[in-house]
Amino acid sequence: MSRYQNAQQDYLQLGIDTEAAMARLRDVPIAVHCWQGDDVVGFDQRGPLSGGIQTTGNYPGRAATPEQLMADMSFALSLMPGKKKINLHASYSIPKEGEVVDRDALKPRHFAKWVEFANKRGLGIDFNPTLFSHPMVKDNLTLSSPDEQVRRFWINHCRRCLAISEYFANETGQPCVMNIWIPDGYKDIPGDRLSPRRRFKEALDEILAAPYDHSKVFVTLESKVFGIGLESYTVGSAEFCLSYSACGSVTPLMDNGHYHPTELVSDKIPSLLLFHKRLALHITRGVRWDSDHVVLFDDETREIAKEIVRNNALNRVFLATDYFDASINRIAAWVTGVRSVQKALLFALLQPNALLTELQDQNQMTRLMALQEQLKLLPFGEVWKEYLEREGVPYDYLAPVEDYEKTVLAKRG
Repeated sequence: MSRYQNAQQDYLQLGIDTEAAMARLRDVPIAVHCWQGDDVVGFDQRGPLSGGIQTTGNYPGRAATPEQLMADMSFALSLMPGKKKINLHASYSIPKEGEVVDRDALKPRHFAKWVEFANKRGLGIDFNPTLFSHPMVKDNLTLSSPDEQVRRFWINHCRRCLAISEYFANETGQPCVMNIWIPDGYKDIPGDRLSPRRRFKEALDEILAAPYDHSKVFVTLESKVFGIGLESYTVGSAEFCLSYSACGSVTPLMDNGHYHPTELVSDKIPSLLLFHKRLALHITRGVRWDSDHVVLFDDETREIAKEIVRNNALNRVFLATDYFDASINRIAAWVTGVRSVQKALLFALLQPNALLTELQDQNQMTRLMALQEQLKLLPFGEVWKEYLEREGVPYDYLAPVEDYEKTVLAKRG
């Protein structure tokens, strides 16, 4: 027997069907974020990042044009198994040469090249209004600003993004997840915590009053604890975003780097599944704060996947990656992170969840602990290798990435 067949038998002894697990994983879409490839710079500005966002490192070969970013992303996608989408920010619009268009005037045609890119590869597209790194981010405020002109600009931007999201859904034939996140907050203790959140709520109400097809566009709302320069107060807190999601027509989105280091998103997932029809996740790796390190096959990534799988929620949770590391090869960062999410999902699909639940319900906690430890040593790696082979992607992705670096990235200025 092959090494995979031996592994298959080991799992079968616990009633686990490795073939069914691989088949299920193949149909789980993961939205791959475009901004890893160019350090979140985008195409509509060349200034520094703002809004509590920071990218560290200066590894050679950063994509600087739409053509370079698409080429890099296409190569990275070719090294990832399974079903993928691409996740865009509005700052990655591609107007015609010589055309200048601000974010409150964006139209679907400014993203036509992305639709062409996606359709050639059978990909869906998710989308994000870009409420940072722009002159109209005044005093670290956007949708919560007391300045009516600032607030109006960003309301119009988000409403435009709704129309673009529906365009993506229509053109690709796949629903579009549109995520709203704002960087609003204060560095030091505010004198009024209520009014900014009231203005944010009213702005969201106005944005969502715009007509759009709710069966094609799923709006999500993302919270955050703090950012650089926003250490004392964040308008879009977890409490605000969860409360708004519970009362409105939006889906809560959790970024596992947007909480206190001792909070675990994996523990929050089952609670939210009880009260929300859908959830959305931006999967990252926060180190002490929202540092957006490359996702690894680590404890929390595995626990997040377990909670989704064991609660039969793969069809209810929108999965996307969100990190940016400029200190290492950016394509390797893309592939490592997305593969880590897929590995975690496969690991979760290979758990005897009914048996684990039974042991817990019978208060057989010693057996539960012992079985959970036993599962860690099952030949998971052989199943992962088999999955990659069937998907037609190499197990060793560093060799082709290093070759791409020599032949493509090294030639960039």
